[in-house]
Amino acid sequence: MKINDLFEDMEKHLLEDEKPSEFFNRCTENPVFKEEPFLMLYRLTQTKQSPQYHPEGNVWNHTMMVLDEAAKVKSESSDPRAFMWAALLHDIGKPDTTRVRKGRITSYNHEQLGEKLTEKFLFCFSIEDKKFVSKVKALVRWHMQILFSEKKLPYGNLKVMKEQVDSRDIALLTLCDRLGRGNADPEREKEAVNKYYAKISR
Repeated sequence: MKINDLFEDMEKHLLEDEKPSEFFNRCTENPVFKEEPFLMLYRLTQTKQSPQYHPEGNVWNHTMMVLDEAAKVKSESSDPRAFMWAALLHDIGKPDTTRVRKGRITSYNHEQLGEKLTEKFLFCFSIEDKKFVSKVKALVRWHMQILFSEKKLPYGNLKVMKEQVDSRDIALLTLCDRLGRGNADPEREKEAVNKYYAKISR
């Protein structure tokens, strides 16, 4: 199987499936998925997360949960294709940024590295639509911003974020990211995201 063929299959399932995770979990058994550029995704299966915040396990498990949540709301996004690819790639920077610090598993700046890896991954295929790639990598870059703003962390920059991405799309991706955890409280997460969406959309 050529890499473009698998890419096209992935896109089809991202846009058409109610539960894309079923297809993508099968992909991990495909030998091609362990080769570049898909290796960037396969490595998520081997990347641990903090059990306190992610009892579902490794980054791949989390990503699959996020993907299924995104499939439910993709029609509400301004660009379902870019939105679904961002859901798949949002934590692609974690394998190279995950460290154990003082007994805690962290992945600082994974969204910044993720932006670069998203562009690298997507440009491995026959994609001429640079605007599409820019949308996806911007969503990956800013997917942590609502959390940073909520916790009043110094990493937030809502002004620049709003210049690069649709605020509604970021709110949707943030909600999917939060719901894609084994201990998520759906009502609490929806309330928190809606509160900050109201703030950033002014």
